[in-house]
Amino acid sequence: MRVWGALGAAIVSEVAAALALKAALDQPAWYALVVAGYLSAFTLLTVCLRLGLPIGVAYGVWGAGGVTLTALLSAVLFAEALTAQMGLGMALIVAGVLTVELGAQRARREETSR
Repeated sequence: MRVWGALGAAIVSEVAAALALKAALDQPAWYALVVAGYLSAFTLLTVCLRLGLPIGVAYGVWGAGGVTLTALLSAVLFAEALTAQMGLGMALIVAGVLTVELGAQRARREETSR
C-alpha cells in the first residue's frame, strides 16, 4: 500500500508544479514551487519503482492522474476551458491506464504460477 501512497504523492507534486508554472507567468516567485514540485514528483516516482511497481504502470498512472487532475484544477483555478470532448479524452486516458494495470497484474500472476 505504501507504493500507491507514494504514487499519489508524486501525482499531487507534479500537478502542483504544473499549476505553479502557469501562476509563475504572472508572478515569478511561483517558480520555486515549480522546481520543488517536479523534484518531489520524480523522487517519489523513483520510490515507487524501488518498491517494485512496474515502470509502465507507475508512469501510466502518474501521467494519466497528472493530466486529469491538472485539467480539472486549471479549469477551477485559471478558468481554462473544460469541454465534453476533453472529458472524453481524459476518460480514454484513464481507461487505457487501467487496461495496462490489469495486464500487468495478469502477467505477474502468470509469472508466479510457473
